[in-house]
Amino acid sequence: MIIQHHSHDIATNTGTMRTSIYRPVEEGKYPCVIFYSEIFQETAPIARSAAILAGHGFVVLVPEVFHELNPIGTVLAYDDAGKDKGNADKWAKPLESHDSDTDALIAFARQQDYCTGNVGAMGVCIGGHLAYRAALNPSIKAAFCLYATDIHSDTLPAQAGNNSFERMADIKGEIHFVWGKQDPHVPKEGRLKIYQQAVATGINYQWQEVNAQHAFMRDEGDRYDPALAISMYQQAVALFNRTLV
Repeated sequence: MIIQHHSHDIATNTGTMRTSIYRPVEEGKYPCVIFYSEIFQETAPIARSAAILAGHGFVVLVPEVFHELNPIGTVLAYDDAGKDKGNADKWAKPLESHDSDTDALIAFARQQDYCTGNVGAMGVCIGGHLAYRAALNPSIKAAFCLYATDIHSDTLPAQAGNNSFERMADIKGEIHFVWGKQDPHVPKEGRLKIYQQAVATGINYQWQEVNAQHAFMRDEGDRYDPALAISMYQQAVALFNRTLV
């Protein structure tokens, strides 16, 4: 499908959130996928990922995940300065603010005449965590979470009793976990902790561990695995076609 791209400033509980929208040019109603980025926000690789998904018949929303902490339109570089700023933002923003962002994105999607009202989530790195976090919202029918950081460690700021790991049982939709075996950010002990919790809670999940490093989806840098990335897009599209269409 040929797609179009525009942006919209969405009002949230914590301020204006610039959100990129990728969607088919052809008129009609399409299901929505919220695509959560890395700490660097909407870089060129994230934009290309969103475009790939949209071309399969989805409205893809890419929010600025740290909109409260940066000027609108901020994109951090894939360098030490960008990494340091992105990590500082990650530790500064509580999960409750991410939750209210998700509420605003769902409400926005359901107000658009080009959306069916069915919403899923996908993300990479911290965005994988945020896609998981979005799945705690009963409106999210499916989530595809790629090398999601900080779930196992409970290190992101949250109110008592509201961290992501301990709330796993609240996930009602289908969730897919994908991990790189060579990813130092989520070591095997962390993956095992999450897996055991998924089994114990009885959520509807699928689990994959692949021979890859962290950020293997990012089509810039020496960790990119193109063949594996294509496989992940295909699996995500299949999940969303089955659960959202």
